[in-house]
Amino acid sequence: MLNKWQIIKEAIFTERTTSLAEEKNTFTFKVNPSANKIQIKEAIEEAFKVKVVEIRTIVSKPKLKVDRYKGIQGRTNRVKKAMVKLAEGQKIEFA
Repeated sequence: MLNKWQIIKEAIFTERTTSLAEEKNTFTFKVNPSANKIQIKEAIEEAFKVKVVEIRTIVSKPKLKVDRYKGIQGRTNRVKKAMVKLAEGQKIEFA
């Protein structure tokens, strides 16, 4: 069984996720690929003391990357992201 900090890896801050947080109260996190929606919901609620209404998950596939100067090929890591919508009036503050 994974604990809350093994499930939640980090928060994602981009222009899109910042606008989603401001307009739709939806926050985006990188999560453990083996975690399901129920585990993610429980971990977010326990870690940040908020009420979660909805969770959407996305699994991005690894992409092939090539260093054009050295000729080295490799792949990026597989990443699972969770978009978490909070209840009205709830907010997560990042320091």
